[in-house]
Amino acid sequence: MSDPAPEQHPVEDLLGYRFTDPALLEEALTHASHKNEVGGDVVDYERLEFLGDAVFELAVSELLFRRLPRAREGRLTQLRARLVNARTLATIARHLGLGDHIRVGRGEEKSGGRSRRSILADVLESIAGAIYLDGGYLAVSVVVARLVEPRLAETLLQDSVKDPKSSLQEWAQHVHQITPAYTLVEVTGPQHDARFVAEVQIGDAIRATGSGASKKDAEQHAATAALREIGARWAGSETA
Repeated sequence: MSDPAPEQHPVEDLLGYRFTDPALLEEALTHASHKNEVGGDVVDYERLEFLGDAVFELAVSELLFRRLPRAREGRLTQLRARLVNARTLATIARHLGLGDHIRVGRGEEKSGGRSRRSILADVLESIAGAIYLDGGYLAVSVVVARLVEPRLAETLLQDSVKDPKSSLQEWAQHVHQITPAYTLVEVTGPQHDARFVAEVQIGDAIRATGSGASKKDAEQHAATAALREIGARWAGSETA
């Protein structure tokens, strides 16, 4: 009679990944303060964090490369820096509720270590390292993409004020893998004071119009209207 399968760790449910070697996950969740307090054979996450830092960055680099096929190297580098910094990593970890599962020492517990940004970010990277060792690069890239994609969409929306058309195109390519289609709907008024109305459509998902003193202005305003609609939907989904 075979041994029963080990009970699934709650973090595995949060990640959508089942470890072949559960000890790797335990190590990824163990802060040095817990190791110092307990002693013995307990291993903390510092080595896994070292590995996970590189693995997480590679997975995010690949995600950006594939999702934004028209973005230049400088733009990709900028986005990657914003997606792998401690603030973003800690936000993802908080959203998952990882803090409840980190093993910390009593002193660290009292000082609020479970919610500390640096610890949350380190643990997320450690988990990436653990998944890489357990299931390989493909496994970790799938998990990282699932965790990071909502933050990427949010980042693209935040950047929309600077260049609405470019931001809308990046968002459409990321979320729907298509390019926005612009149509000049109407031109009114005399030639010297014409008013242009343009419509932008992203598949069957988004349609918006905008007007301006030129075709270019009308398209920019249509893109702004589309981004505003996307932002409203995003806010609704985040609070649902």
